[in-house]
Amino acid sequence: MPEDELSTLFGALADPTRRAILARLAEGEASVTELAEPFEISLPAISKHLKVLERAGLIERGRHAQWRPCRIRPEGLRTASDWLEDYRRLWDDRFSQLDEYLRTLQEQGRRPEE
Repeated sequence: MPEDELSTLFGALADPTRRAILARLAEGEASVTELAEPFEISLPAISKHLKVLERAGLIERGRHAQWRPCRIRPEGLRTASDWLEDYRRLWDDRFSQLDEYLRTLQEQGRRPEE
């Protein structure tokens, strides 16, 4: 994924209101009005949040007569997960190395601060 798309994705996820909207959509599709219910912000403000999420590829909006349901796009989150996976592997490797080092010190009867 190009860096600008990744920045757009993480920028969308940086906002707690947008993360709450995604959490709600993980339970199933909802209208803008339904998504706005738990927040003390206007419908136009919710619509702006939805546009950010849509531009980041995290949600999509449909059209059924007058109802415009929003639904989560799990593949958008998969992109973030895939990107983070490389860093998870890095940290797993480093923790494994630290475990080996501490085991070696323990076998030698030493403490890490010595």
